[in-house]
Amino acid sequence: MQAIWRGQVIADSDRTLEVGGYRYFPRGAVRMDLLRVTAKTESDLACPHAVQFYDVADGAAKSERAAWSYEAPRASRQQVDHWIGFWHDVEIK
Repeated sequence: MQAIWRGQVIADSDRTLEVGGYRYFPRGAVRMDLLRVTAKTESDLACPHAVQFYDVADGAAKSERAAWSYEAPRASRQQVDHWIGFWHDVEIK
């Protein structure tokens, strides 16, 4: 599977997992150089899985909060601990 943003592959793995309707990629398969940590909102801080959102950015182009990771997931998300999920304008193929 691949995560594609603005025509470039930003994640590529045959070891993805689908959890809660979203596809997650192991961190080692993700172009982390294109992800920028975002400040946590009140909603993020209230998340029981300790969610961390990322902007996907390359030069002047940016997609805000288009990726996330659970930093301390509870049992229902444990299998994707520190893996990266994508949404918004990131296409999963």
